[in-house]
Amino acid sequence: MAGKAGSWTRTLLVRPWLLLFVPVNAATSGFGVVLPLLVLAHFHGTLLDVSLAAVLFNVSVIFASMLWGHLSDRFPRRRAFLLLNFGAYAVGYASLGLLPSLPFLFLAYTAIGLVTPAGTSAANLLILEKFPEEERPAAFASFQEMSILGGIAGVLAGFVWLEAGGALLPLVYLFAALAAVSCIVVVRAVEPPAIRLTTRQVARSEPSLASRIRHASAGLIPIPFFPRRPRLSPGSLARFRLWAVEELRHELPLILAAGFLFNFSASLFNTSYTPYLYSVGLGGAAIFLVNVANNGAQGVAFPFSGRLSERLGPTRLVGQATYLRAVSYIGLTLAAAAPLLLGGVYGVNLLFFGLAGAAIALYSTSSSLILFRALARRDAGTTLGLSSALGGAASVLGAFFSGVVSFYGSYRLTFFVASLALLASLPLWSAANVAYDRRQKRRVGTNLTPPSAEGSRAARTDAQTD
Repeated sequence: MAGKAGSWTRTLLVRPWLLLFVPVNAATSGFGVVLPLLVLAHFHGTLLDVSLAAVLFNVSVIFASMLWGHLSDRFPRRRAFLLLNFGAYAVGYASLGLLPSLPFLFLAYTAIGLVTPAGTSAANLLILEKFPEEERPAAFASFQEMSILGGIAGVLAGFVWLEAGGALLPLVYLFAALAAVSCIVVVRAVEPPAIRLTTRQVARSEPSLASRIRHASAGLIPIPFFPRRPRLSPGSLARFRLWAVEELRHELPLILAAGFLFNFSASLFNTSYTPYLYSVGLGGAAIFLVNVANNGAQGVAFPFSGRLSERLGPTRLVGQATYLRAVSYIGLTLAAAAPLLLGGVYGVNLLFFGLAGAAIALYSTSSSLILFRALARRDAGTTLGLSSALGGAASVLGAFFSGVVSFYGSYRLTFFVASLALLASLPLWSAANVAYDRRQKRRVGTNLTPPSAEGSRAARTDAQTD
């Protein structure tokens, strides 16, 4: 029994220094919940103000992601980038307590968004560089587990603080302190790696790429990933048009469209969810506890997501996870329309938001496997850049329309539209799987026949892409 426990512990935490990601994720997850509460309860803002903060943050993250990946390749100072990111969290959160005002919140939150991608790029590259290839799957799984455990700890800390009678605004000091703890661990426990890799290696490593995609899907902070810096040249638009026409015959556009709908739905729902809970009279402690259910279910489901993907296949699992998340949204829509009919707001939200957390863990793993499979023999940089751009656009649009629809319509309308967007992605995943099978059969058939001149050109193109 002791041997099994030790083995489980080593799987959960493959290196002690990975603990540095627990405090900082506690800080960001806790702040993600407290931010809309500060806007509404402390600064007496409106839902439109919550939406504006989310839009500004997401826009800053998108543009900063294009820069920080390039800087990570040019200046391979992983610890310095982590310190910059975590230190910005600590300073930004603490400054809100010192200068509490709604305009300053918009400014500080936007500034935090500008440095957030620095740490994400550095973390993935640091793990790639410090672990040999055979250990990377366990290392990135441990990294993801530490991030999830940190998220649970952050929202649980917020619940305990408010349940004990603490005021709302001082929570920003707690989250600033947690981010500072991660800074200390980086300085004291992380040695510089012996080798230097680039963001292109992230795209070629399935564990690393899956970690990036899961981070964007499962967290409150969607971080786009651009393996190379987007740039326009006189022929770039023409090349992109040729690439797009070629891909229309394959599964990739369907995967990208399904991912766009999922990200749009998540942003649409998440932006309005905490304001909804506040509007129906739940106190701050209760709102944090509802988020504990979501993070906790995510933490329970994540370790099983890999095995389920192997057993069921990633396409089947991504469909089931999407359907489960849509069901949770529909349940929350009904709760918003008739809370007493379903047994009260509190219990219903604990149940359905917990289901949404389990669904996102299953979805993030299976969708990352599908995308990595689709990258075979393709230009990974273009594909991942486009996927990230679409994901970022979906987050911005979702945050914007969430505020508008909920403010001028109703929360239940927003939740219902979010569930429809999720359900609309289901046939796209199925069609993508059919297109993938068709392309594989065509490739096998081509390999059994003498190559034509056109086939030889396509093969050369694939080789250059690889």
